[in-house]
Amino acid sequence: MRLRYALPSVLVLAASAAVGAPTQTVVLDVQNMTCELCPITVKKSLEQVPGVASAKVDLDRKTATVQFDPDKAAPTVLVKATTNAGFPSVVRK
Repeated sequence: MRLRYALPSVLVLAASAAVGAPTQTVVLDVQNMTCELCPITVKKSLEQVPGVASAKVDLDRKTATVQFDPDKAAPTVLVKATTNAGFPSVVRK
């Protein structure tokens, strides 16, 4: 009987730890975006990077704002992902 109640408690604690994981935000200046389909490609390339929580791409400003887990991803990996998709980028300073 105790095991039945202990398991849900363990699952709740594990989920709480995952939800509370700190994220970092970086803005990338993205080159070569010229049409309405370009942001979709950039967003998909970023979302495939492990640790990326969200990616918002702005065609008019030619930027990508990315939230990610710094324990799983790094800005250099995000830049590489967009560059490999045909859209070179740099971290905005």
